[in-house]
Amino acid sequence: RKPEETPFIFILTRTETAVPMTFSTSREQQQDDHRNLYSCPDCEKRFTTSHSLTVHQRVHTREKPYSCSDCGGRFSRQSHLKRHQHLHTGEKPYSCSDCGKCFTTSSDRTVHQRTHTGEKPFSCSDCGGRFSQLSSLKKHQHIHTGEKPYFCADCGKRFSLLDTLKAHERIHTGEKPYSCSDCGKRFSQRSNLKIHQRLHTGEKPYSCSDCGKSFSQLDKLNSHQRIHTGEKPYFCSDCGNCFTQIDTLKCHQRIHTGEKPYSCSDCGESFSQHSSLKKHQRIHTGEKLKSLHHLILVKEVVSELDQIKKM
Repeated sequence: RKPEETPFIFILTRTETAVPMTFSTSREQQQDDHRNLYSCPDCEKRFTTSHSLTVHQRVHTREKPYSCSDCGGRFSRQSHLKRHQHLHTGEKPYSCSDCGKCFTTSSDRTVHQRTHTGEKPFSCSDCGGRFSQLSSLKKHQHIHTGEKPYFCADCGKRFSLLDTLKAHERIHTGEKPYSCSDCGKRFSQRSNLKIHQRLHTGEKPYSCSDCGKSFSQLDKLNSHQRIHTGEKPYFCSDCGNCFTQIDTLKCHQRIHTGEKPYSCSDCGESFSQHSSLKKHQRIHTGEKLKSLHHLILVKEVVSELDQIKKM
C-alpha cells in the first residue's frame, strides 16, 4: 500500500521566501480538535470554549448568577436577563416591517414574521412535519421518542422540555417574574402575561375564518370553531356523553363523582357548579328578596292604574 503523503502549505516570511509548513492529516486534525474541546463532566457534551462550557453547566447546577433589580427574578445568562428587563421597561425596539407590531427581542420578531411569510424552516426527521420555531420542533419530536429528560426535584414530575420544567417549578416556589407594565399584576409564565396584556390593548389576533369573530386567545378560537364543525372531542368515560369544551366535560363529570368544589362562605353548603353557588348566595345577600319586592310594587301600581281606568 502506498504510504499516505503528508500535505503541506507554503507561508511567506518577511523576506518573502516561501517556507514549507506541514500540517496534520484530517484524522490527526480531528484528534487534535477533539483534545482541544471542553467536555462537560455531567453529560459529556463538548464545547469549543471554556465560557460556553461554564454557561452550559448551569443547566445541571441550576445556577442563576444574574438577577433582575426590579422583581428579583434570576437568570443563568446575562442575555436572558436583558431580554426579561424589557418586560419592566415596556421597551419593544424591534418592529415588524409588514404589520408594524413591536417586540422586545429580535428573535421574537423573526418568529412573528413567519406568520406573514409562512416559512417553516424546521423539519422533523421522523415524519417530515415542518415547524416555524425550533422549540416547536423539539417539543414535537418527543412524541416520537417519548423522552422526558427533565424532572422536578420537588415532586418528581418529568418533562420533555427544560422551559416546561422551569415554568412548572414556579408552582412550588411561587415565583412570578413577569409583571404587567399597565396594572402591575404578576405572572409565573411569560405566555400568561402576553394573554393578560390583551385586556389592556384590546388586541384579538385570532379570528374565525367562518364568521369573522375575533379572540384574544388561540384556545378560545379553537373552542369557538367547534360550533361550526360540530366537533365534540371530549367524552365522558362514565356515560359516553361528548362535549365541545374540556371545562364543560369536567363540570359534567361531577354528576358521577359527586364532587362539589364550590362552598358558600355564609352557610357552608357546597355546589358542583360556580353558577349554582352564585345563585344560592342571593339568599344571603337578599338580592332575590329585593327583586321580589320590586315585582310586587310594580304589580300594585299596575293594579291601581287598572282601577283608575275603570272609574
